[in-house]
Amino acid sequence: MSYFVYILFCDQRTFYTGSTDNLERRIKEHKSKKSFYTKQFSDIELVYQEVCKDKREAEKREFQIKGWGAAKKKALIDGNKELLKKLSKSTEPVEVL
Repeated sequence: MSYFVYILFCDQRTFYTGSTDNLERRIKEHKSKKSFYTKQFSDIELVYQEVCKDKREAEKREFQIKGWGAAKKKALIDGNKELLKKLSKSTEPVEVL
């Protein structure tokens, strides 16, 4: 069984990161206000997904991404590996465009 890590962009201002074994069902739950964490948002967009081999790997990756700032999440979403590397090494704030 595959598991997924995903990032939602909520109300054009907030990133939400989660994991699930059924991405389609989970997105429907978020959009129909059945998720405690995202029910306050009116606009929810799936902006990133990643397949993991098992639940443990998905939860570990989810926890890792949740610890990142917005700039690093945006670099991941955009597939910008160079910026992602730079942000991983930097302690200085980087402006998100």
